[in-house]
Amino acid sequence: MDHFSYKNGLLHAEDVPLNLLAKEVGTPFYVYSDATLTRHYEVFAQGFYDAGVKDLLVAFAVKANSNIAVLKTLAQLGAGADVVSGGELARALTAGIPPERIVFSGVGKTRPEIARALEVGIHMINVESVPELKMLSQVAQSMGLEAPVSLRINPDVDAKTHEKISTGKKENKFGINIDEAMEAFAIGGGLPGLKMCGVDMHIGSQLTALEPFTTATDRLLGLVASLKQEGFAITHLDLGGGLGIPYEQPQTENAKLPPSPSDYAKVIAPRIKDLDVAIAFEPGRLIAGNAGLLVASVIFEKTTAHKNFLIVDGAMNDLIRPSLYDAHHEIVPVLAADDAHLVDVVGPVCETGDIFGKDRQMPRLAEGDLIAIRSAGAYAAVMASEYNTRPLVPEVMVKAGQWSLIRRRPSFEEMIERESFASWQDENVPSN
Repeated sequence: MDHFSYKNGLLHAEDVPLNLLAKEVGTPFYVYSDATLTRHYEVFAQGFYDAGVKDLLVAFAVKANSNIAVLKTLAQLGAGADVVSGGELARALTAGIPPERIVFSGVGKTRPEIARALEVGIHMINVESVPELKMLSQVAQSMGLEAPVSLRINPDVDAKTHEKISTGKKENKFGINIDEAMEAFAIGGGLPGLKMCGVDMHIGSQLTALEPFTTATDRLLGLVASLKQEGFAITHLDLGGGLGIPYEQPQTENAKLPPSPSDYAKVIAPRIKDLDVAIAFEPGRLIAGNAGLLVASVIFEKTTAHKNFLIVDGAMNDLIRPSLYDAHHEIVPVLAADDAHLVDVVGPVCETGDIFGKDRQMPRLAEGDLIAIRSAGAYAAVMASEYNTRPLVPEVMVKAGQWSLIRRRPSFEEMIERESFASWQDENVPSN
């Protein structure tokens, strides 16, 4: 469920009409619903509370949506953060997420990033290799601190998702192979400045079945039991994220949807609730994905002998998922209409891959009409670029009937002034 709906034939974000936002901030722009973010967070957390898991950390995956206003909404609900860079750590702290509710993941943390994480006192560092263990030990020693360590385990489970977002198979770059985990723990336990206290996994993103989660969890729990037998005090278990969302609107009551958070909790909670360890999850897409839209204006429709192209002012640099993953996003007119015909919805960038949807049923739209691309709250604005010197688009948040600009569109001058001529170049170049 989200809070984007038609009222009198006009698409609204909560109680704010999208044509009003388009007039105020210009297109294209992203818009996020505070109510949807809140609902999705609470549904996930409540599912585990209801299933008997009490010592729970829901660490939002900042990589999904790093806007500080989005993070602030979640911080006020009690969310933690899963970060994968020094920049994401800075954003989480700026948004008010307590450091003791932050976990630091990623296969290539740098020494300065690790030092900053230890300096602010984050909850856990998810270590992904023996070389990282050794580097972390050196940094912690140099600072006179003890680093809390959770080993990220690769359980070799096929998440049955897109190959580019599968992270839990042995051929993926992530984590320590489960067969090598005991040895890695022993190495870490012998290094100064490390507190080996946790186990972590993340098998992929946009999972639409529960079986990979249960298989991976069972393998991880077998490892935890073995570690405890060897005398390791395991106090932290992080089961990652990855639960999928519906990108396509169900056409029938019997349409197949991804498992709900409560369904997920019902199969995972019985496995973990009596472990006497703190439990962490790292949902991102599940919370933010359907809490955002990308709104764009029609430039014109181009008709050829073979295709109708609806050309809009949004582009692949604004939302790259369809180009990168062949991802499906529902596309709807902001003003409801019934005169549908088949079009390819495309952007103005000079790439054949600059396409949002092929053979979509859309009404006949004219210059200036608005479309909305759904499920654009996660892995959308965060992956945007300035390709073709197109400015990063504004982001807006709504709450009931209020709206606020939470990231403005930079001017061309602001974009260019970040650069400079080389020291040997003549700055007195002609200007237009």
